[in-house]
Amino acid sequence: MRVVRYEERVKIPENVKVNIDGKRVTVEGPLGKITKDFSHARVNIRKEEGEIVVETFFARKKEYAVVKTIASRINNMIIGVTRGFRYKMKVVYAHFPMSITVNNEKRLIIIENFLGRKEKRYAKIVGDVKVTVQKDDVIVEGIDIDSVSQTCANIHLATHLTGEERLCPHGREGGPGVLDGIYLYA
Repeated sequence: MRVVRYEERVKIPENVKVNIDGKRVTVEGPLGKITKDFSHARVNIRKEEGEIVVETFFARKKEYAVVKTIASRINNMIIGVTRGFRYKMKVVYAHFPMSITVNNEKRLIIIENFLGRKEKRYAKIVGDVKVTVQKDDVIVEGIDIDSVSQTCANIHLATHLTGEERLCPHGREGGPGVLDGIYLYA
């Protein structure tokens, strides 16, 4: 079944400026500026009386869902430039303490002594994201939720063990496996 017309509205706060050029949306606020391109979607985006209207015509289920997704992403852009996003990750180890350093020039996070191994593991910092390390916590901050969450995923995957690499603490097959790693907790 097709819906003739469907729209979602996103309110624009007073301290935020929004510029819409076709399907390219730029949101500017106190913390910075984010631009995203939604030209891949069959939607219309326009600004109307302090609101952003995302609409589609003769939509099936997929186009209907895309309207809600794009409205949600624009809302996340507004939240990002007003409040920002902060994710906290916990460094968990049983025996060998990991050492984590941030190389801002190369935009990398270097993880050393993971499970007592000599090789270093690297995680890429995506976009304009600030990463700080405090003892056993890694704090990832930024205004773009996509960049912040992808950086957290990169950090987690750098210490994630799969397949044959996953060790059992008892020296035999099965069991809970090693829980060492860096995990998101807030």
